[in-house]
Amino acid sequence: MRHKPVYLTMALALAAATTGCATQPGGKAPMAAPGAPAAGTTYTYTGNPLFRDVFTADPAPLVVGDTLYLYAGHDQAGEGQMFNITQWLAFSTKDMKTWTAHGPIMQPTDFSWVISDAWASQVIQKNGKFWLYTAVEHDPAQGSHGKAIGVAVADSPLGPFRDARGSALVRNEDTDGPHTWDDIDPTVWTDDDGTSWLIWGNANCYIAKLAPDMISLDGPIRQIDLPDFEEGPWIFKRGDLYYLVYASMDKSISPDERISYATAPSINGPWTGRGELMGSAANSFTIHPGVAEFQGEWYMFYHVGTLDVGGLKGALGRRAVAVERMHFRPDGLIDHIEQTDAGILPLP
Repeated sequence: MRHKPVYLTMALALAAATTGCATQPGGKAPMAAPGAPAAGTTYTYTGNPLFRDVFTADPAPLVVGDTLYLYAGHDQAGEGQMFNITQWLAFSTKDMKTWTAHGPIMQPTDFSWVISDAWASQVIQKNGKFWLYTAVEHDPAQGSHGKAIGVAVADSPLGPFRDARGSALVRNEDTDGPHTWDDIDPTVWTDDDGTSWLIWGNANCYIAKLAPDMISLDGPIRQIDLPDFEEGPWIFKRGDLYYLVYASMDKSISPDERISYATAPSINGPWTGRGELMGSAANSFTIHPGVAEFQGEWYMFYHVGTLDVGGLKGALGRRAVAVERMHFRPDGLIDHIEQTDAGILPLP
């Protein structure tokens, strides 16, 4: 099985997230990760990572008018723990220089059928509402197990978000993946004709049309064949070209994920692999892309494991969001993006 080494690593991560943090030698309780920044906390961008007092992962940008909102999972793994992502945080900016924290906008147990795990999400705007699509751990006592896709809705980009359907949009049993966490990392695109599409997956990249109600599927679940696809798809369009960026894995190059991308003339393909867009994240085998055009520039958000906060060192479960500019060639292809400490500095 091509992805077996990563699956085994992820299995350990899932086990760690379920069993909790290991006790340190001498019986001391492990150091806890910092809590969410208070709503109204402001940050001045001084390079990467963006926010220096909290661990954040799986960035998802959304532009609404003159504001860019950035949603992120709140990494809170302690010592001896791999993943412990407890809530979704929101930040906003009007100039990419000054950012405002808005605190947690939702937690997994706000879904009545979920037990844990605020994994990667995306918020989109449609029909006057804001829709949050996310990956969570289904409660086995409620008819399913493993990762599932949930959808929440709000009247504002900052919530309050509430469960939009009272059950999973996609359950582990709905797809034919090789393990219980193949239904993660949803991304949504609304096409020019108003049709919205859901793309998601780990190991397999799935696609399905969303019904007009945005909380049910309107057609079969299909697969997109992408070179070295691992997880973390993000769909966007520029001009007449569709782009699908994603976390990829080629162990002949690196044991860690990288970001690759593909392009297509239609949401239904055919998709042409375009190779690596960004290398592996520092100190984290995962990497997760989020792309947005804002005030005439294109940005790639991602996460790294280089931030130390409150005595805790950055790690797989203690990641930090960063950002770089994207540059497109005349033929529509994207220049390779280097990860830098300066990020998008200097800013006007």
